[in-house]
Amino acid sequence: MPDIRIILVRPQHPGNIGACARAMKNMGLKNLVLVAPQCFLAEEAVARAAGADDILAGATVVADVRAAVADCVFVAATSARARTIAWPRLEPRGAAATLCAQARSGPVGLLFGAERTGLTNEEVDYAHALVQIPVDPGFASLNLAAAVQILCYEVRCAVQEPVPVPESDHRPAPQEAFNRFLEHLEQVITDIGFLNTHHPRKLMRRLTRLFRRAQPDDNELQILRGILNAVQNPYPAQKGPPDSDNT
Repeated sequence: MPDIRIILVRPQHPGNIGACARAMKNMGLKNLVLVAPQCFLAEEAVARAAGADDILAGATVVADVRAAVADCVFVAATSARARTIAWPRLEPRGAAATLCAQARSGPVGLLFGAERTGLTNEEVDYAHALVQIPVDPGFASLNLAAAVQILCYEVRCAVQEPVPVPESDHRPAPQEAFNRFLEHLEQVITDIGFLNTHHPRKLMRRLTRLFRRAQPDDNELQILRGILNAVQNPYPAQKGPPDSDNT
C-alpha cells in the first residue's frame, strides 16, 4: 500500500478514532495521524478499534495541520461544503487514484475535519484539492469513520486496479518548504504595499491555490524565493544578479 496518511483534525470522540483505525486496517492502511485530539487512548477508542489496536498504538499525535503534512508532497482535504474561493475538487475514486499516483514521489495526506465543524479555511489552505463524497443533499451529514471507510476503500481499489499514469521525474517540494515560501511571499508583498493588511487572507488564499496547483519542486521554490530576495534587496543596476553575464 502507498504511504497515505489518514489525518484526523481535532477529533472529538475517542470512539470515532477507534472506528477510523478499524476502517484503515480493513483496507490495509496503517499511517494514522491525529491533530490536537480532545481524547485519544480511551477505553472507547480501543473497543471501537476492534482489533486495530496496532493502528492506534502507532498513531502520531501533532499540534496542528502544518506539522501533520510537513513532509507531504500532496494533500487532499475532505469537505462537505463549498468554499468562498473554489479549490480543485475530486470525487472519492479520483482522489484515491491521485493520492496513489502522487505517493510515488513521497508521503501524501488525506485530511478529515472535526465531527461537528469540519475543516477550517486555514486548514484547507494546506490542501491541493478538496474531496467531496456524493451523498443525498437532504441528509449530507456523514459519520467520520464512515467517511474514512469510503476513502480507504477507494484507495484499496486504486491499488488493486491502478490507473496508468505517465512516468515523471518531477518531485513536488515538501509542504514545509512550500509553507516557508508562502510566508516569504506574504512578507514581501506586504512590504511593497501590494497586500492589503486589513484583508490579507483572501489574496493569500488565492495565491496559495495558484502555487499549489503548480506543485513546484525544491529548485523551483529556490528560484521563486531568489526573486523575492531580489525584491527585498535589489542588486546594483550595473552588476546584475549573481551568475549573470550582463548580456
